[in-house]
Amino acid sequence: MAGETEVLVPSDEEQEGRKQLERWLNKSMKIQMTDGRTLIGVFLCTDRDRNVILGSCEEYIKSPDTEDKEEPRVLGLAMVPGQHIVSIHVDESKVNPEPPVI
Repeated sequence: MAGETEVLVPSDEEQEGRKQLERWLNKSMKIQMTDGRTLIGVFLCTDRDRNVILGSCEEYIKSPDTEDKEEPRVLGLAMVPGQHIVSIHVDESKVNPEPPVI
């Protein structure tokens, strides 16, 4: 009927996925990309297309885990297209302090 709104209830799996994403907010995230680059930054948000927004992002051409250290390129705020993400690692041990509530 006209004027009625359909209410969609998320499944348990969708609710668990949302909770996981919320736990990752403001955590350090390392993303491996299809072209071999590695991006490390703070996870800020994502969307339905699996695009990821990283804050304070640094780009490494070689893996930052290798012994041959390189200077990272500072990107700042970066949008990583979901189609180019190979893997994601979240460092859940580091807790970024939340700003004080005023």
